[in-house]
Amino acid sequence: MKITDVKTFVVGNPPPSFGGTWFLFVKLVTDSGVIGYGEAYNSTISPQIMRKVVEDIAERWLIGEDPHHIEKFFRRAYSGGFTQRPDVTVMGAVSALEMACWDIIGKEADKPVYELLGGRVHDKLRSYTYIYPKPELGETADIYWNAEASAERAAEYVAQGYTAVKFDPVAPYTSFDPRQLSLEHLELGEKFVRLVRDAVGAKADLLFGTHGQMTPTSAVRLAKRLEPYDPLWLEEPVPPDMPENMGYVQQHTSIPIAAGERLTTKYEFQRLLVNRAANILQMNLGRVGGLLEAKKIAGMAETFHAQIAPHLYCGPIVGAANIQLATCSPNFLILECIQAFGGFHAKILKKPILWENGYVVPSSEPGLGVELDEAVAEEYAYHGHELHLNMGRNPLIV
Repeated sequence: MKITDVKTFVVGNPPPSFGGTWFLFVKLVTDSGVIGYGEAYNSTISPQIMRKVVEDIAERWLIGEDPHHIEKFFRRAYSGGFTQRPDVTVMGAVSALEMACWDIIGKEADKPVYELLGGRVHDKLRSYTYIYPKPELGETADIYWNAEASAERAAEYVAQGYTAVKFDPVAPYTSFDPRQLSLEHLELGEKFVRLVRDAVGAKADLLFGTHGQMTPTSAVRLAKRLEPYDPLWLEEPVPPDMPENMGYVQQHTSIPIAAGERLTTKYEFQRLLVNRAANILQMNLGRVGGLLEAKKIAGMAETFHAQIAPHLYCGPIVGAANIQLATCSPNFLILECIQAFGGFHAKILKKPILWENGYVVPSSEPGLGVELDEAVAEEYAYHGHELHLNMGRNPLIV
């Protein structure tokens, strides 16, 4: 079996655009007619340039090769151009292509990928969602900083079956972070956890998200305020480039630290573990280097008695890959969902991901268990150049 062709799809994510402005999907075809799909999670460059990166790496390292040879492909791409170091853009492309290879491998074997990576451990997967606005009711992104409205929405999610909700109320993140949070923002963070805890009681865990906005000392100040409400985690409290600082935060709070959505490859996650910087690892399967790389990271985490909580802020093919990893990992904790994988996340697939009463049910279909609806992908083709996510361009004035 050889890979003979690659095609990319840049798909606009229509309003309310939960999961990002656009999704980048990849399709690989073999000489026997087997098709595999993958998805890149990358926000560093234009999607029109990123699709060329994906195609270049496929043509350089995959076309004409056996899709089963995952290790060979990874090492060649990782070392391409005399690099041999984590590169988030290259690994976004590698992740999508590697994911598509696994989709092919599973279909060829007539097995879900999780059965080829150690076998099913979990019959259903606990899930959580961000607290999102309801555009149909006229709600906007203001809910992200409205503690009262967020507490009300959290109670609705718990009534649907969720046993955890996430929110990020410590103000916008900018290119000039980290910073000391103002007293106003510290108080807002505390107000959020107090009101959401009152709304959900002991029925749901609280996941306090941040995006590296804080200095280590500011993160500790915030953590001290949050500890009485017992959040399950404090997410990426400081930027991801210095895990030693994240380790400092973990040493000064009882709240577990979660991190990893901006990291790639086992080498960066190893630094998290050895610095005791996080004990909940949030790899994104569309950025980390693919399924096998993520499985290696999950194995490393086991040796530190750390857990995994795969990250998702992109499309449903990364979501499907996350499900494959979670299903076969003994140290799986919880899975991020974009609500219940409805809306456009269902429309872009021929058959949606199954979510029931707070849990994702792993598919028994071969490969990743999902199929891209290419007609929908073409209908919603995105031709713009916006980044998938943006940080504030200027320092936050407080």
